[in-house]
Amino acid sequence: MTVLYEDNHIIAVNKSSSEIVQGDKTGDQPLSETIKLYIKEKYNKPGDVYLGVAHRLDRPVSGVVLFAKTSKALTRLNEMFKNHEVTKTYWAIVKEKPEQIEGRLEHYLTRNEKQNKSVAYDKVRSDAKKAVLSYKLIAHSDTYYLLEVNLETGRHHQIRCQLAKMGCPIKGDLKYGFSRSNPNGGISLHARHIEFIHPVSKILVKIEAPVPENDSLWKAFEKGQK
Repeated sequence: MTVLYEDNHIIAVNKSSSEIVQGDKTGDQPLSETIKLYIKEKYNKPGDVYLGVAHRLDRPVSGVVLFAKTSKALTRLNEMFKNHEVTKTYWAIVKEKPEQIEGRLEHYLTRNEKQNKSVAYDKVRSDAKKAVLSYKLIAHSDTYYLLEVNLETGRHHQIRCQLAKMGCPIKGDLKYGFSRSNPNGGISLHARHIEFIHPVSKILVKIEAPVPENDSLWKAFEKGQK
């Protein structure tokens, strides 16, 4: 865990693809608990440390995750995410080149709880939620393509599902049709950048998460974008 931003009200960290944001049935220690311990030790806090989860990333996804250190900040952040006042930009590595180098995808997603998977449809369905994102091809290597993705909605597995529906499953994402897994068990989807008006101070906050350190393809793409 690397802290990217911290003040009295919020803390943002760079999550690795092996970490879970909140506790689940695996029993593995979640990122939220790791951060609580970090705050407790750093500030010598007695008793329980308050930490609110403002949003989540899937376990195999890396990148910036935002937490609230006060209930006031959490309430406001929850409203901001709900009202789409937080700009989230992702990077995704895919093997197939998209037909258009940039575009807007609009699908209707249903969620299969048993399989923990979403399915994208082109037409409206009564059991589906509308999912919208925009993407742009920003770099490529000999065999892979780097897409920059901006979410307009926040649905279950949205980027993974919609890019796969477009014929561009994310590298390492077996669940959505990629041919083989990544060595670290994660997928090549990274929450690169988050931007919002601070819930308390009202200043503009921009946070960028460096790509995974131990991945030469990610590092090459990052270097090319500087």
